[in-house]
Amino acid sequence: MNQTHYETQQGVAVIRLDNAPVNGLSHAVRKGIVAGIRQAEADATVTAIILIGSQSLFSGGADMREFGTAAVTAEPNLLNVIGIVETSTKPVIAAIGGTCMGGGLELALGCHFRVAASGAQLALPEVKIGLLPGAGGTQRLPRIIGVEAALNMIVSGETVPADLFKATPLFDEFIEGDLLAGAIALAQKVVAEKRPLTRIRDRKVSHPKPDAFFMFVRNSVGAVSKNFPAPLKCVEAVQACLTQSFEEGMQAEARLFGELYLGSESQALRHLFLSERKAAKVEGVSSDTKPRAVASVGIIGAGTMGSGIAINFLLAGIPVTMLETQQAALDRGAKHIADYFADRVSKRKMKPEKAQALAALLKPSLSYDDLTNVDLVIEAVFESMDVKKAVFEKLDSVCKPGAILASNTSTLDLNQIASFTQRPQDVVGAHFFSPANVMKLLEVVRGAKTADDVLLTIMQLAKKIKKTAVISGICDGFIGNRMIGGYGAEAGKMLEEGATVQQIDKAMEKWGMAMGPFRMTDLAGNDISWSIRKGITQKHPKFVWPSSALLADKLCGLGRFGQKTGAGWYSYAKGKREALHDPAVDALVEAHRKEHGITARKISNTEIVQRCIFALVNEGAKILEEGIAQRASDIDIVYVFGYGFPAYRGGPMLYADRVGLLVVQRAMEGFAREDRAGGAAWATAPLLARLAADGKTFN
Repeated sequence: MNQTHYETQQGVAVIRLDNAPVNGLSHAVRKGIVAGIRQAEADATVTAIILIGSQSLFSGGADMREFGTAAVTAEPNLLNVIGIVETSTKPVIAAIGGTCMGGGLELALGCHFRVAASGAQLALPEVKIGLLPGAGGTQRLPRIIGVEAALNMIVSGETVPADLFKATPLFDEFIEGDLLAGAIALAQKVVAEKRPLTRIRDRKVSHPKPDAFFMFVRNSVGAVSKNFPAPLKCVEAVQACLTQSFEEGMQAEARLFGELYLGSESQALRHLFLSERKAAKVEGVSSDTKPRAVASVGIIGAGTMGSGIAINFLLAGIPVTMLETQQAALDRGAKHIADYFADRVSKRKMKPEKAQALAALLKPSLSYDDLTNVDLVIEAVFESMDVKKAVFEKLDSVCKPGAILASNTSTLDLNQIASFTQRPQDVVGAHFFSPANVMKLLEVVRGAKTADDVLLTIMQLAKKIKKTAVISGICDGFIGNRMIGGYGAEAGKMLEEGATVQQIDKAMEKWGMAMGPFRMTDLAGNDISWSIRKGITQKHPKFVWPSSALLADKLCGLGRFGQKTGAGWYSYAKGKREALHDPAVDALVEAHRKEHGITARKISNTEIVQRCIFALVNEGAKILEEGIAQRASDIDIVYVFGYGFPAYRGGPMLYADRVGLLVVQRAMEGFAREDRAGGAAWATAPLLARLAADGKTFN
């Protein structure tokens, strides 16, 4: 199938980009553009050339499907395509409708003229995958909209409306009606008026105080970019357009782009970018499966989780019925939602009338009868199988046939929950992460009898509410919480062996985790982990917990559940989140060591990081082999978007690939030899051992 189409209208050649889904500038598209330019130049009846996508999409930039393949650099590369456009003997007009991003915008900047449809959006988002615009964007954009405006776009990577640049030479006209007709009209005007074929590269660029400005920008950007080198290199590239010729600036851009492209940070971010798209693909579901319609949603539970889940759907314009058993609890949940929208308005992130309209989609209720006609119900009640049983039996009796019944459980057996209904095919797990209206991850749990169309519906709905969904099979804790068990267990063991709560947390945070393991459990609530351990003991009576788990139980036995009680592994001042060192915890740990005959030793930060992260990796390998996760990259997505794993490391499985699986295995064998419990926890997962032996990787 051709990815570009050539035709002539009224003496104007029209080259239309047609590469679904985002008109990516693939090798075939690039070849098509060059062929079209040449054909138009050779046709004496053609007076001008138009590059166009559709009314709603010009181009999303590089075709990410080509990354890592020879096609990404195959001739003609984008730089050469832009060069051919720029040197065309006939005027080339970019007709921009809808989205114009990355290489698509750089291509438009290489044209002699540009028109935009009303509502068009522009972006140079390369910084978000650890790169900078590599086809002249850092050199041309400042010349046409000014250094400061260009730098804001390039360093932030954010999408901005084309209308913002009406006062600049970026666009020659804005088209209210048919985009192609408007572009043809401009082309004819350009020819009739014999307008010169101006090139952005030839424009002068200046700034009144360049040295002071760039010093300020470097300090500001450096303070917030930390482990991400791309923003500062974007600054360096843009500065080159002021201090050097266009050709020299292009050389600087190419050098900086190459450094970033080969860097580990960009490789990790590109991995995550592609992994998000892979995660949306559901294996084993027929391509002709159709999703169910979801026009209304019910939420059971108006607590922090339930009200947070509700906000997601309200923001998407989907009516929500939120159910509680007590009026006071329902009122608190409704107030939380109202306060959220009020805050958006006060921060000017939403217009008052829109906030009012979305908030009005909420219907608080104390009666299950109000759920009889909803298309989807998500329960967000206490993590107890008895409580879930009561809820799902009631839902089964009141919800209409075909309604999807979803559980927000983070650990419980979804198959057992489904068995409480007469419609297990309609039951699915929808595990949101707290705070549910902020966290991007949605763990979608596939039960043994979950229907394919139910699974597909939830995956597509996740996109609508701006979540990244990852499918998990059924096991204790699913993907994320099952893996975090080993991670936390190693932190607990090292606390027993001689490290401190503060040392372990600081070591992991310095390595890049958003929070250390003890701060994380304090935030989530230590009682949640305690409840999970009790549940596992009930389910597996012969399971013997390590002594470090007993230490955590002792902490909970003192009522130290974390931030919500003002005391956990740390202490917290009332109304504040700052984690403060608490000597009472030191005394608890010391008494525990004496009770179990443990002599404290010095533990290095390197050992802390390796034991915590390699425990994640080993459990991840087991999850992959068991088919709980569809692919290694899904695990990486879960940990980056759900557990604060540093994005610039790409996730635990990619990190292990980079370290080398043989190196990981050797380190784990060393930890096993030193393990007080005999090393069973460090038994290498068979998949990891096989891949290490064969010199292969997870991804």
